[in-house]
Amino acid sequence: MRYAVWLPLFDELSDPVEVARLAAAAEEAGWDGFFLWDQLWWREPIREVSDPWITMSAMATATEQLRIGPMVSPIARRRPTKLLRETTTLDRLSGGRLILGVGLGSDRFAQEYSKTGEEVDDRRRAERMDETLDILTAGWTGEPVNHHGKHYLVDDVQFLPRPVAGKVPVWLAGFPGNAKPVRRAARYDGFFPVNLTSPDQVAEPAAVLGELRGNLDDYDIAVALEPSVDPRPYAEAGATWCLMDVDPATLRLADVRAMIAAGPQS
Repeated sequence: MRYAVWLPLFDELSDPVEVARLAAAAEEAGWDGFFLWDQLWWREPIREVSDPWITMSAMATATEQLRIGPMVSPIARRRPTKLLRETTTLDRLSGGRLILGVGLGSDRFAQEYSKTGEEVDDRRRAERMDETLDILTAGWTGEPVNHHGKHYLVDDVQFLPRPVAGKVPVWLAGFPGNAKPVRRAARYDGFFPVNLTSPDQVAEPAAVLGELRGNLDDYDIAVALEPSVDPRPYAEAGATWCLMDVDPATLRLADVRAMIAAGPQS
């Protein structure tokens, strides 16, 4: 199993320079990845929030081996062609270390959609997300993209240069018990079941993913666990990555530094 730091860019962690230093420290301490929440704002008492994409650029230049990425980005609120350029550029800046975590997101956590006029209907956001993923995967090939969808148009446009490995790995997030995200994730490179309470919630989708894909070779299943939770049962259930889950309401920079310095669980 690989281990990653997973942080919201809130309050004391809203300084991109400081987060880049934390990423460098994580790499030195033996962590495999460093992933960031993608939020525009959050509930009280959180007041200060930073952009993960700019912060990841700083992280990319401060590290050499650490995998980085948004975990997860609600890409239905992004323009697909702009996101295509951003992901490719960040992947190349990092030497091919970007992992793109995506999901529908939800308005119930911080009303990010309803307060900005974004789409709040899950079905329509799912349509937008699927079209965006189609455009990204087509654009990363370097071949001309012709997408005439319900929500987006890309009319014979070629996007060069390509990502370092020819594509960016995509992980799909989903809540346990929801079959649609699992089926969607089977078409990509990883699955991130969120809000887990038991290893069975990993074993069940892992079995389905294995059936849909034929095997789980070179496929990732990530879990977010509190530092006090033993990750071994989740690894036995099929998880390949463990992200250290933290409480944003009580998160302090000193605690993050200590967690990173202690290194990943073994």
